[in-house]
Amino acid sequence: ARKFAAEGAKVVLTDIGKPSGPNLSADNIGTSAEMDEVAKGIRNATGGTAATMICDVRSEDDVKRCVADTVKQFGRLDIVVNNAGVGYIMKPLTEFALDEWDLVLDVNLRGPFLFLKHAGAAMIAAKTPGRFINIASQAAKSGAPSLIAYSSSKHGMIGLTRTAAIELAPHGITVNAVCPNHVTTGLGAKQNEFRGTKIGAKTMDDVIAFRSAKIPLGRVGLPEDTANACAFLASDEAAYITGEAMNVSGGEEMH
Repeated sequence: ARKFAAEGAKVVLTDIGKPSGPNLSADNIGTSAEMDEVAKGIRNATGGTAATMICDVRSEDDVKRCVADTVKQFGRLDIVVNNAGVGYIMKPLTEFALDEWDLVLDVNLRGPFLFLKHAGAAMIAAKTPGRFINIASQAAKSGAPSLIAYSSSKHGMIGLTRTAAIELAPHGITVNAVCPNHVTTGLGAKQNEFRGTKIGAKTMDDVIAFRSAKIPLGRVGLPEDTANACAFLASDEAAYITGEAMNVSGGEEMH
């Protein structure tokens, strides 16, 4: 969001605002007050525009309202980054509960589908050559142990991206995905903690060093790496790119 605001975009941040369901951890959810603080920080750092809205991406009514309110407030909707995700439920396939599976698929796949549906319709109605960027993962390209639901949802996101790209292309709308490796914040941090227990790491620095050694460019991903890829895909320079799943992994994932 900071990158887009710095580039001149009017940014709308969304989050569910409060835990909703037995498997949603409050640690991974931005409250309304926290969202406002982030938006304030973006405005102060960039001099740009940043607003916030409460939206549960699993709810079609919430998504419709979010799209409509954005268009009402700013006059148009040009870019959607589908970034909401659940990836902190990590356990073997045979121990994965059905309600945990449903939560991950609802947030990670149903949510992007709903935004493609309703924001896509708004772009078509306004004749806006919009951009959708779906945040997938390198787990969308390869299997990941103990991440059966997460990896499945991200594989599904690639299919969603490619199919939506074909359907929306006649309207000048592009749809692409970005596939980061483990970054050091957010869901990546949670997954790194889990991996640390598996390799017997004593500190998070040990985990980062272990992961960095497996990456050709020699370091783990940063939020800025993903943000820069998203900004490119949203730019005029990427107008002829659609249906792609771009790796942002320092060479760790190459197919």
